[in-house]
Amino acid sequence: MKKIVVFASGSGTNAENIIKYFAETKIGTVVAVFTNRSDAKVIERAKNYQVPVVVFSKDDLIESKILQKINTFRPDLIVLAGFLLKFPHNIIEAYPDKIINIHPALLPKYGGKGMYGMNIHRTIVENKEKETGITIHFVNENYDEGNIIFQNKIVLNGDETPEQIAEKIHELEQEHFPQIIEKLLTPKP
Repeated sequence: MKKIVVFASGSGTNAENIIKYFAETKIGTVVAVFTNRSDAKVIERAKNYQVPVVVFSKDDLIESKILQKINTFRPDLIVLAGFLLKFPHNIIEAYPDKIINIHPALLPKYGGKGMYGMNIHRTIVENKEKETGITIHFVNENYDEGNIIFQNKIVLNGDETPEQIAEKIHELEQEHFPQIIEKLLTPKP
């Protein structure tokens, strides 16, 4: 059984969806949820499924304490599901091509520092984009610049609010993120 570690900073709906999805498979299991916010809703969601939670500070992340803690779980894949801090080089180096992120836009558009959540959806409305979607990509040293694994798009009719776009994007995330994780964990024949 493959081991998955999830990093999240907020409500944790994607983390919970991944936990539930893999609870019903023999492929993998979420062995821990890491969060940088002691008030994050993801903590409660993980505990509801008896998944251990590690709460840490930004300094812990930078000072290699988190890499040591990750190593105790020996993950096959590290999944960033709404994690807002930049991932440090030492963890990326220790887990090459084993760290993925989901981004609520079609990269390379609308990526980079400060481009997350409603910031992206408001910008998409302001720019009158005709489509948007999700991108699942490997994590490297730069925000949202790792190799793209998967994208899925939706067509916009031009009168959606940022909130409506967020809802549509969330549906894409819920549908596709666990499936892509499963594909990455399944050995190639």
